[in-house]
Amino acid sequence: MIKKITQGKKDNYRGMCDERFQAVAHVLSQIQPDTTLGGAAISIYFRGEQVAELYTGDAKPDEPWDAQHMALSYSTGSAVLATLAHILVSQGFLDYDMPIAKYWPEFAQFGKDQITLRHVLSHQSGLYDIRQTISDAQKMLDWQGMLNAYENAAPRFEPGSATAYQALSFGWLVGGTLEKVMQESLPDLLQKYLVEPLALDGAYFSVPTEQLSRVARPFKKEEDERTPKPRKPLNADGRRPLSITEKVISLSGINPYDIDDALIPRSMGKFDFYSDEALQAVIPSANGVFTANSLAKIYAMLANKGQWNGREMIKPEIFEDLSSIQTHARDKVMPIPMHWRLGYHRVLTLGKRVPTAFGHIGYNGSGGWCDPTRELSFAYIHNFKSGNITGDYRLWWLTQTVLQCADVAIDGRNSWF
Repeated sequence: MIKKITQGKKDNYRGMCDERFQAVAHVLSQIQPDTTLGGAAISIYFRGEQVAELYTGDAKPDEPWDAQHMALSYSTGSAVLATLAHILVSQGFLDYDMPIAKYWPEFAQFGKDQITLRHVLSHQSGLYDIRQTISDAQKMLDWQGMLNAYENAAPRFEPGSATAYQALSFGWLVGGTLEKVMQESLPDLLQKYLVEPLALDGAYFSVPTEQLSRVARPFKKEEDERTPKPRKPLNADGRRPLSITEKVISLSGINPYDIDDALIPRSMGKFDFYSDEALQAVIPSANGVFTANSLAKIYAMLANKGQWNGREMIKPEIFEDLSSIQTHARDKVMPIPMHWRLGYHRVLTLGKRVPTAFGHIGYNGSGGWCDPTRELSFAYIHNFKSGNITGDYRLWWLTQTVLQCADVAIDGRNSWF
């Protein structure tokens, strides 16, 4: 039974929640102390119906988070872009295994003539490097300039021979391909093939001016007056010196500089993703802006294997392909096994086994996922200042609790694993 949840001293959340998922509301409250600056939202779909949409804290000072608020979700948006690609593949506009150069002739340069959409979606293209591709992070604001940059980029390894998370480059590689095929802008394609069919309210690559007020941005704190620590001199290769931890990690065969190359374009410290200019740019792997409900609804369609409200958005054979693990190879960028599908990775939990589940997390700890076996989807967004390439405890704890609630509802099984 759906019921209203009002804000109170004991329970720091509000919204609506099916009583079967009440435990998730309590966890959301626990991870949002009253003293935290900012807020968050979650949404859950189960067996094709929304069973929870909950909010906590504030989207803006003295403005409680509610259904209208959206948040920048970093790499969580990569899966939205991938889903758009799968819809277009299902409609016959392009093929996973056709060289991208067929659709985008300029892309063929510098050994990229045989790279396919499958290589890119599964992070096996070798084009994960952004640090050596552009000279300044500000260049990310220029969509066409970034497409030109990757036309002139060379893969760091033979496509298909290794795996490296294309943390930022993914957006221009996939988005550029879709634009070349469809001859429409990426924001327009998102609206036409995903937002309108699913009746989403709040899902953007490039936020329209009139929608900027809905974006929940991190709260500004008083400027830190401490003297910044001087930077250590670069080594002979022009790289920053590695920490002791990174030196130990490098003994396992991981090159910590690969992480820098994938995640940190030059002058990144001066780039503000939350500025109006950045929010209105098209940076699909980093600046997708969504409501929790929009994200969860996209994944609800995927949890139903590409079907929604009697409409086939993704063909069964395409869904089978996109949801299948493409590579078990050790990732050069991510420190944990990712089990890459076509644009999605494994779902991280605190114990629950979810072999058929897939989704995507963002650097700020946002995330969305679905589990077709349980007919379940979940999304979490917020405006805290945080960063971790593998997510954080909030997302893991929420995910674990959602799965536990679903299992009790399905067969009465209340277990940690």
